[in-house]
This record gives sequence, structure tokens and C-alpha cells, in this order.
Amino acid sequence: MGISIEGGCLCGACRYSSDAEPINIRACHCRRCQKATGAPFYARVMVPLDSVAMSGPIGWFDADTGVRRGFCTGCGTSLFSERQSANTVGLTMGSLDDPDRFAPSEHIWISCKQAWLVIDDGRPQYPEGPPA
Repeated sequence: MGISIEGGCLCGACRYSSDAEPINIRACHCRRCQKATGAPFYARVMVPLDSVAMSGPIGWFDADTGVRRGFCTGCGTSLFSERQSANTVGLTMGSLDDPDRFAPSEHIWISCKQAWLVIDDGRPQYPEGPPA
């Protein structure tokens, strides 16, 4: 058993929790993540999908990319990026009850980052996905 990770949406109707250790913690700058979150990048904590308990009026959007996006149908908060084929789910760092517990270890897809954004945190940066 790992650590307790909990979070939820802005209106409080959706909640989630996991006791798994994070698989990885990344900031993704790809256009899909920018569009899905309405933000310049998507910071997320990835855990095993089968470790997460979810409740509330969660809606799902599947863009036929292998990743489903989960959100609160009440307030619209972006909560998840789920890849069932890999048994993984990304928990949006902004929806965590304690977002300061985690920091991204690397930045991916910086070839798509917004031009005004300067990344000088010393973490590795990859033009696309991380090296295999």
C-alpha cells in the first residue's frame, strides 16, 4: 500500500482517491492537453487505474486517441486522463486536495509549449514524449 492521494472538483460533487504510489508525475505541453484542460499545460500524477475510487457525476470524453478525459458534469472541472489499455490514469494536479505534495519530474511535448512560457525549473524537457 502506498500513500493516500485525494482530490475532487470545484463544486465538490466529484471525489476520487488512490493509495498507490505514483507511476510518474509530468507536465505535458501538447495541444491536446492544452485544449482538454484550458490551460497552457497539463500537470498530472499518474497512478494505476485500478487503484482509484471515483464518485460523483463524472462525464467522459473519448477523442479516439486511446485516452479518455474525465470531468465533473456539474462544474466542468477536468479531473482525469485515463488510458485503459495501460491501466493508468492521470489525476489533474489542480484537482488534488493537496497539490503541493507533488511536483512534475519532467516536461513533455515542449515542442508545443506556448511561446510566452519560459521553463527554467531545471527539470528535463523533451520535445515530444519522454525517452522509452
